[in-house]
Amino acid sequence: MSKLYIVATPIGNLEDITLRALNILKSVDLILCEDTRVTRKLLERYKINTPVESYHQHTKIKKIQKIHKENIALVSDSGTPGISDPGNKLISEFEEVIPIPGASALTTIASISGFPMDKFVFLGFPPHKKGRNKFFKQVKDSKYPVIIYESPHRIIKTLNELKDFEGVVGRELTKKFETIYRGKIKDMQIKPKGEFVIVIKK
Repeated sequence: MSKLYIVATPIGNLEDITLRALNILKSVDLILCEDTRVTRKLLERYKINTPVESYHQHTKIKKIQKIHKENIALVSDSGTPGISDPGNKLISEFEEVIPIPGASALTTIASISGFPMDKFVFLGFPPHKKGRNKFFKQVKDSKYPVIIYESPHRIIKTLNELKDFEGVVGRELTKKFETIYRGKIKDMQIKPKGEFVIVIKK
């Protein structure tokens, strides 16, 4: 019976990968990834020669059915697959799905927030247009800390929505130019470059 491994990969620093993840990536028949160029950088670093194919939200179900007879690893460009990226459609095609845990921007920012994080809400990326007001109402109305992701193109717009709150903003976590901002959102002088993770204190 074929197996699907959900393999967490580094969110920035390529050393943040488990020995188990490396062994799985070496042993499977195929690695499915968002961007083959990104994944190949990781594989080249660890001298892994397993074939790779692209997999994203537009991948046709026929392609999934064609390949699911093999042992496959699913990776995202960074972090844990299935967290704000495609994966559920593929998972539903396999009877045996095995998680290989590791890095995640979600748990990384939670661990350094300094806020009580025994309960929190994760809402992923804010909508670009439709549903945006409803999204931020959810953030503001939550009685628990809220974690969201944001891209460099919309980070300033999003922080303006949250300017009255206290929080922690992580930019380029685990990478060379990692920056952590703390305090009132409106007082933060943030460079709109790189990927962002935000925790809002409630």
